[in-house]
Amino acid sequence: MIPFEDFEKVDIRVGKIIKVEDFPEARKPAYKLTIDFGSEIGTKRSSAQITVHYKKEQLVGKLVLAVVNFSPRQIGPFISEVLTLGLPDESGGIVLICPTIEVPLGGKMF
Repeated sequence: MIPFEDFEKVDIRVGKIIKVEDFPEARKPAYKLTIDFGSEIGTKRSSAQITVHYKKEQLVGKLVLAVVNFSPRQIGPFISEVLTLGLPDESGGIVLICPTIEVPLGGKMF
């Protein structure tokens, strides 16, 4: 178990996907996402292995949750600045964790 204070160190925010690109260089099928987290955090990029359940056109405008305070990670030729959150389905395809109603961009998960 971890103390609650350790969980509080993880900064999970809501953002809106504003751009989706193919990522053919990735080892596993993935998209390059550009996500707007509002004025406090700004726009960040993320690599996400979500191609099983989502087409690029479905993702633009979608609200997602992401960890915004991890160090950037090099994924092939791409720098992923945030970790977009999802859960695996029974076959391992990733399903995004998303708010079910509109909330302000940059809102912090509690």
